[in-house]
Amino acid sequence: MKPQYERVTIPSGCSIRVYHRQLAQIPFEWHHHPEYELTLTMNSRGRRFIGDHIADYSGDDLVLVPPDMPHTWASTEPIDASAPQVAIVVWFGGDWARRMADCCPEFASLRTLLRRAAPGLRFSSEAATLMRARMAALLDQSPRVRLGAVLDVLVQLAEAQAEPLASPAAHKREARERGSAADVASHARASEAERLNRVLDLLDRRFHEPLRIAELCEVANLSERSLHRYFVRHVGESVGRYLNRLRIGYATRQLTDTRWPIALIATKAGFPNLANFNRQFLSARGITPGAYRRFFETHGHAPKNAAGTPQNLHTRPPSLERPVRRQRHKPSA
Repeated sequence: MKPQYERVTIPSGCSIRVYHRQLAQIPFEWHHHPEYELTLTMNSRGRRFIGDHIADYSGDDLVLVPPDMPHTWASTEPIDASAPQVAIVVWFGGDWARRMADCCPEFASLRTLLRRAAPGLRFSSEAATLMRARMAALLDQSPRVRLGAVLDVLVQLAEAQAEPLASPAAHKREARERGSAADVASHARASEAERLNRVLDLLDRRFHEPLRIAELCEVANLSERSLHRYFVRHVGESVGRYLNRLRIGYATRQLTDTRWPIALIATKAGFPNLANFNRQFLSARGITPGAYRRFFETHGHAPKNAAGTPQNLHTRPPSLERPVRRQRHKPSA
Protein backbone atom coordinates (compact mmCIF):
# COMPACT_ATOMS: atom_id res chain seq x y z
CA MET A 1 0.00 0.00 0.00
CA LYS A 2 1.55 3.28 -1.10
CA PRO A 3 1.53 5.93 1.66
CA GLN A 4 0.17 9.36 0.81
CA TYR A 5 2.66 12.25 0.92
CA GLU A 6 1.48 15.02 3.24
CA ARG A 7 2.85 18.56 3.43
CA VAL A 8 3.00 19.90 6.99
CA THR A 9 3.28 23.67 7.10
CA ILE A 10 4.98 25.36 10.07
CA PRO A 11 3.08 28.61 10.80
CA SER A 12 4.84 31.90 10.17
CA GLY A 13 6.74 33.04 13.25
CA CYS A 14 6.85 29.52 14.74
CA SER A 15 9.53 26.83 14.98
CA ILE A 16 7.13 23.92 15.45
CA ARG A 17 3.48 23.10 14.79
CA VAL A 18 1.07 21.79 17.42
CA TYR A 19 -2.30 20.26 16.55
CA HIS A 20 -5.07 19.39 19.02
CA ARG A 21 -7.08 16.67 17.30
CA GLN A 22 -10.48 15.67 18.74
CA LEU A 23 -12.81 13.30 16.93
CA ALA A 24 -15.25 10.45 17.41
CA GLN A 25 -13.02 7.92 15.64
CA ILE A 26 -9.42 8.02 14.42
CA PRO A 27 -9.49 6.94 10.76
CA PHE A 28 -6.89 4.85 8.93
CA GLU A 29 -4.82 7.44 6.97
CA TRP A 30 -1.56 5.84 5.77
CA HIS A 31 0.80 8.76 5.09
CA HIS A 32 4.29 10.18 5.51
CA HIS A 33 5.96 13.60 5.70
CA PRO A 34 9.54 14.95 6.10
CA GLU A 35 8.99 16.24 9.65
CA TYR A 36 9.38 14.36 12.92
CA GLU A 37 6.01 13.74 14.57
CA LEU A 38 5.42 13.35 18.31
CA THR A 39 1.88 12.14 19.01
CA LEU A 40 0.12 11.55 22.32
CA THR A 41 -3.14 9.65 21.72
CA MET A 42 -5.66 9.64 24.58
CA ASN A 43 -9.04 8.05 25.33
CA SER A 44 -8.64 5.69 22.41
CA ARG A 45 -8.20 2.00 21.61
CA GLY A 46 -7.15 0.60 18.26
CA ARG A 47 -4.16 -0.31 16.14
CA ARG A 48 -0.94 1.57 15.55
CA PHE A 49 0.94 1.28 12.22
CA ILE A 50 4.53 2.64 12.10
CA GLY A 51 6.58 1.41 9.12
CA ASP A 52 6.28 -2.38 9.30
CA HIS A 53 5.23 -2.23 12.97
CA ILE A 54 1.61 -3.14 13.74
CA ALA A 55 0.33 -3.36 17.32
CA ASP A 56 -2.68 -2.63 19.49
CA TYR A 57 -2.67 0.53 21.59
CA SER A 58 -4.87 1.75 24.42
CA GLY A 59 -4.96 4.69 26.77
CA ASP A 60 -2.18 7.27 26.73
CA ASP A 61 -0.02 6.25 23.75
CA LEU A 62 3.07 8.41 23.16
CA VAL A 63 5.03 7.81 19.95
CA LEU A 64 7.79 9.64 18.06
CA VAL A 65 7.78 8.98 14.29
CA PRO A 66 10.90 9.82 12.22
CA PRO A 67 10.82 11.69 8.90
CA ASP A 68 9.18 9.98 5.92
CA MET A 69 8.25 6.79 7.76
CA PRO A 70 4.68 5.81 6.79
CA HIS A 71 2.38 5.75 9.80
CA THR A 72 -1.17 5.98 11.05
CA TRP A 73 -3.40 5.14 13.98
CA ALA A 74 -6.83 3.54 13.50
CA SER A 75 -9.16 3.44 16.48
CA THR A 76 -11.80 0.86 17.27
CA GLU A 77 -13.47 2.62 20.21
CA PRO A 78 -12.99 5.33 22.83
CA ILE A 79 -12.22 4.30 26.39
CA ASP A 80 -14.78 6.79 27.68
CA ALA A 81 -17.67 6.78 25.19
CA SER A 82 -18.94 10.13 26.48
CA ALA A 83 -15.72 11.97 25.49
CA PRO A 84 -13.93 12.44 22.15
CA GLN A 85 -10.77 10.61 21.22
CA VAL A 86 -7.84 13.03 21.40
CA ALA A 87 -4.39 13.32 19.86
CA ILE A 88 -1.85 16.02 20.70
CA VAL A 89 0.44 16.16 17.66
CA VAL A 90 3.76 18.04 17.48
CA TRP A 91 5.57 18.37 14.14
CA PHE A 92 9.15 19.65 14.03
CA GLY A 93 12.07 19.60 11.62
CA GLY A 94 15.22 17.60 12.20
CA ASP A 95 17.40 20.50 11.05
CA TRP A 96 15.74 22.76 13.61
CA ALA A 97 16.33 20.24 16.42
CA ARG A 98 19.98 19.80 15.43
CA ARG A 99 20.53 23.58 15.35
CA MET A 100 19.05 23.83 18.85
CA ALA A 101 21.43 21.09 20.01
CA ASP A 102 24.41 22.85 18.40
CA CYS A 103 23.76 26.33 19.79
CA CYS A 104 22.40 25.46 23.24
CA PRO A 105 24.23 22.93 25.44
CA GLU A 106 21.02 22.54 27.44
CA PHE A 107 19.45 20.89 24.40
CA ALA A 108 22.41 18.76 23.29
CA SER A 109 20.44 15.61 24.16
CA LEU A 110 18.13 16.31 21.21
CA ARG A 111 20.75 14.70 18.98
CA THR A 112 20.48 11.53 21.06
CA LEU A 113 16.71 11.60 20.69
CA LEU A 114 16.90 11.93 16.90
CA ARG A 115 19.33 9.02 16.66
CA ARG A 116 17.13 6.81 18.84
CA ALA A 117 14.04 7.76 16.83
CA ALA A 118 15.20 6.16 13.55
CA PRO A 119 12.83 3.15 13.91
CA GLY A 120 10.10 5.14 15.63
CA LEU A 121 9.74 5.06 19.42
CA ARG A 122 6.89 4.23 21.78
CA PHE A 123 7.54 5.81 25.17
CA SER A 124 6.63 4.49 28.59
CA SER A 125 3.42 5.35 30.40
CA GLU A 126 5.47 7.57 32.72
CA ALA A 127 6.67 9.62 29.73
CA ALA A 128 3.10 9.87 28.43
CA THR A 129 2.01 11.16 31.83
CA LEU A 130 4.79 13.76 31.66
CA MET A 131 3.54 15.05 28.31
CA ARG A 132 -0.08 15.01 29.47
CA ALA A 133 0.96 17.20 32.42
CA ARG A 134 2.31 19.76 29.90
CA MET A 135 -0.90 19.90 27.86
CA ALA A 136 -1.93 23.37 28.98
CA ALA A 137 1.40 24.84 27.86
CA LEU A 138 1.51 22.74 24.68
CA LEU A 139 -1.89 24.15 23.67
CA ASP A 140 -1.27 27.72 24.83
CA GLN A 141 -2.09 30.45 22.31
CA SER A 142 1.41 31.90 22.71
CA PRO A 143 3.97 30.36 20.29
CA ARG A 144 6.73 31.00 22.86
CA VAL A 145 4.89 29.06 25.56
CA ARG A 146 4.20 26.17 23.17
CA LEU A 147 7.85 26.10 22.05
CA GLY A 148 9.12 26.06 25.63
CA ALA A 149 6.81 23.16 26.48
CA VAL A 150 7.84 21.18 23.40
CA LEU A 151 11.55 21.64 24.11
CA ASP A 152 11.04 20.61 27.73
CA VAL A 153 9.19 17.45 26.67
CA LEU A 154 11.73 16.51 23.97
CA VAL A 155 14.73 16.91 26.28
CA GLN A 156 13.10 14.68 28.89
CA LEU A 157 12.12 12.10 26.27
CA ALA A 158 15.76 11.92 25.13
CA GLU A 159 16.52 10.06 28.37
CA ALA A 160 13.20 8.27 28.77
CA GLN A 161 12.63 4.55 28.35
CA ALA A 162 11.21 3.73 24.90
CA GLU A 163 10.46 0.74 22.70
CA PRO A 164 11.72 0.74 19.07
CA LEU A 165 8.85 0.10 16.68
CA ALA A 166 9.77 -0.55 13.03
CA SER A 167 12.26 -3.31 12.26
CA PRO A 168 15.87 -2.34 11.39
CA ALA A 169 15.24 -3.39 7.79
CA ALA A 170 12.23 -1.07 7.57
CA HIS A 171 13.90 2.08 8.87
CA LYS A 172 17.08 1.40 6.91
CA ARG A 173 14.95 1.06 3.78
CA GLU A 174 13.29 4.40 4.53
CA ALA A 175 16.73 5.99 4.96
CA ARG A 176 17.92 4.55 1.64
CA GLU A 177 14.82 5.83 -0.11
CA ARG A 178 15.33 9.30 1.34
CA GLY A 179 18.96 9.26 0.20
CA SER A 180 18.02 8.09 -3.29
CA ALA A 181 15.40 10.78 -3.54
CA ALA A 182 17.97 13.44 -2.71
CA ASP A 183 20.29 12.13 -5.43
CA VAL A 184 17.64 12.33 -8.15
CA ALA A 185 15.88 15.51 -7.01
CA SER A 186 16.64 17.23 -10.31
CA HIS A 187 15.70 14.25 -12.47
CA ALA A 188 12.59 14.46 -14.62
CA ARG A 189 11.22 11.27 -13.08
CA ALA A 190 11.42 12.48 -9.51
CA SER A 191 8.54 11.55 -7.22
CA GLU A 192 5.40 13.62 -6.79
CA ALA A 193 6.68 14.94 -3.45
CA GLU A 194 9.94 16.14 -4.96
CA ARG A 195 8.21 17.79 -7.90
CA LEU A 196 5.75 19.49 -5.58
CA ASN A 197 8.48 20.70 -3.22
CA ARG A 198 10.32 22.34 -6.11
CA VAL A 199 7.16 24.26 -6.97
CA LEU A 200 6.52 25.20 -3.33
CA ASP A 201 10.10 26.39 -2.90
CA LEU A 202 9.73 28.61 -5.97
CA LEU A 203 6.46 30.04 -4.71
CA ASP A 204 7.90 30.67 -1.24
CA ARG A 205 10.89 32.54 -2.72
CA ARG A 206 9.11 34.51 -5.45
CA PHE A 207 5.52 34.92 -4.24
CA HIS A 208 5.83 38.71 -4.62
CA GLU A 209 6.60 38.44 -8.35
CA PRO A 210 4.16 37.98 -11.22
CA LEU A 211 4.50 34.25 -11.77
CA ARG A 212 3.31 32.37 -14.84
CA ILE A 213 1.92 28.87 -14.56
CA ALA A 214 4.36 27.85 -17.30
CA GLU A 215 7.29 28.60 -14.96
CA LEU A 216 5.85 26.33 -12.29
CA CYS A 217 5.21 23.57 -14.81
CA GLU A 218 8.79 23.85 -16.04
CA VAL A 219 10.38 23.57 -12.58
CA ALA A 220 8.20 20.53 -11.82
CA ASN A 221 8.53 19.04 -15.30
CA LEU A 222 4.77 18.58 -15.37
CA SER A 223 1.91 19.59 -17.62
CA GLU A 224 -0.44 22.28 -16.33
CA ARG A 225 -3.15 19.68 -15.76
CA SER A 226 -0.81 17.35 -13.81
CA LEU A 227 0.56 20.22 -11.73
CA HIS A 228 -2.94 21.27 -10.74
CA ARG A 229 -3.86 17.67 -9.83
CA TYR A 230 -0.70 17.10 -7.75
CA PHE A 231 -1.05 20.44 -5.99
CA VAL A 232 -4.67 19.93 -4.96
CA ARG A 233 -3.96 16.32 -3.92
CA HIS A 234 -1.04 17.15 -1.63
CA VAL A 235 -1.62 20.76 -0.52
CA GLY A 236 -5.41 20.68 -0.41
CA GLU A 237 -5.97 23.82 -2.48
CA SER A 238 -5.16 25.31 -5.89
CA VAL A 239 -1.89 27.01 -6.80
CA GLY A 240 -3.68 30.35 -6.95
CA ARG A 241 -5.21 30.04 -3.46
CA TYR A 242 -1.87 28.95 -1.97
CA LEU A 243 -0.06 31.86 -3.62
CA ASN A 244 -2.70 34.27 -2.37
CA ARG A 245 -2.27 32.97 1.19
CA LEU A 246 1.49 33.56 0.99
CA ARG A 247 0.96 37.12 -0.18
CA ILE A 248 -1.69 37.92 2.42
CA GLY A 249 0.47 36.38 5.16
CA TYR A 250 3.43 38.56 4.16
CA ALA A 251 1.24 41.68 4.03
CA THR A 252 -0.24 40.90 7.44
CA ARG A 253 3.23 40.78 9.02
CA GLN A 254 4.28 44.06 7.41
CA LEU A 255 1.15 45.84 8.66
CA THR A 256 2.24 45.18 12.24
CA ASP A 257 6.05 45.14 11.87
CA THR A 258 6.57 48.24 9.69
CA ARG A 259 5.23 51.74 9.13
CA TRP A 260 5.19 51.30 5.38
CA PRO A 261 2.21 52.80 3.55
CA ILE A 262 -0.44 50.20 2.75
CA ALA A 263 0.02 50.77 -0.98
CA LEU A 264 3.74 49.89 -0.64
CA ILE A 265 2.92 46.76 1.38
CA ALA A 266 0.46 45.70 -1.31
CA THR A 267 3.10 46.08 -4.01
CA LYS A 268 5.78 44.26 -2.04
CA ALA A 269 3.32 41.42 -1.35
CA GLY A 270 2.64 40.98 -5.06
CA PHE A 271 -0.57 43.02 -5.44
CA PRO A 272 0.12 45.85 -7.91
CA ASN A 273 -3.53 46.95 -7.65
CA LEU A 274 -4.37 48.45 -4.24
CA ALA A 275 -8.13 47.97 -4.63
CA ASN A 276 -7.61 44.28 -5.37
CA PHE A 277 -5.30 43.95 -2.36
CA ASN A 278 -7.94 45.51 -0.11
CA ARG A 279 -10.59 43.08 -1.41
CA GLN A 280 -8.33 40.06 -1.03
CA PHE A 281 -7.23 41.05 2.49
CA LEU A 282 -10.83 41.65 3.59
CA SER A 283 -11.86 38.27 2.21
CA ALA A 284 -8.97 36.46 3.94
CA ARG A 285 -8.93 38.31 7.28
CA GLY A 286 -12.46 39.62 7.64
CA ILE A 287 -11.16 43.18 8.09
CA THR A 288 -9.55 45.81 5.87
CA PRO A 289 -5.74 46.33 6.00
CA GLY A 290 -6.14 49.82 7.47
CA ALA A 291 -8.54 48.62 10.19
CA TYR A 292 -6.24 45.68 10.94
CA ARG A 293 -3.26 48.01 11.49
CA ARG A 294 -5.28 50.43 13.64
CA PHE A 295 -6.59 47.60 15.83
CA PHE A 296 -3.06 46.26 16.35
CA GLU A 297 -1.72 49.71 17.23
CA THR A 298 -4.51 50.24 19.78
CA HIS A 299 -4.65 46.79 21.41
CA GLY A 300 -1.18 45.34 20.81
CA HIS A 301 -2.52 42.18 19.17
CA ALA A 302 -4.38 41.14 16.05
CA PRO A 303 -8.18 41.02 16.03
CA LYS A 304 -9.33 37.65 17.27
CA ASN A 305 -11.80 37.35 14.41
CA ALA A 306 -9.10 37.90 11.78
CA ALA A 307 -9.00 34.59 9.93
CA GLY A 308 -5.72 32.79 10.22
CA THR A 309 -4.44 34.80 13.21
CA PRO A 310 -3.22 33.34 15.49
CA GLN A 311 -2.54 29.72 14.59
CA ASN A 312 -5.64 27.61 15.14
CA LEU A 313 -4.49 24.63 17.19
CA HIS A 314 -7.59 22.67 16.17
CA THR A 315 -6.93 22.92 12.43
CA ARG A 316 -4.67 20.60 10.49
CA PRO A 317 -2.41 21.92 7.73
CA PRO A 318 -4.40 22.20 4.47
CA SER A 319 -3.15 18.99 2.87
CA LEU A 320 -3.88 16.99 6.03
CA GLU A 321 -7.47 18.26 6.18
CA ARG A 322 -8.10 16.73 2.77
CA PRO A 323 -10.23 13.58 2.95
CA VAL A 324 -8.03 10.50 2.59
CA ARG A 325 -9.43 7.67 0.50
CA ARG A 326 -10.37 4.77 2.73
CA GLN A 327 -8.67 1.47 2.12
CA ARG A 328 -10.84 -1.64 1.93
CA HIS A 329 -8.17 -3.82 3.52
CA LYS A 330 -5.80 -2.74 6.26
CA PRO A 331 -2.52 -4.51 6.97
CA SER A 332 -2.91 -7.27 9.52
CA ALA A 333 -0.48 -8.43 12.14
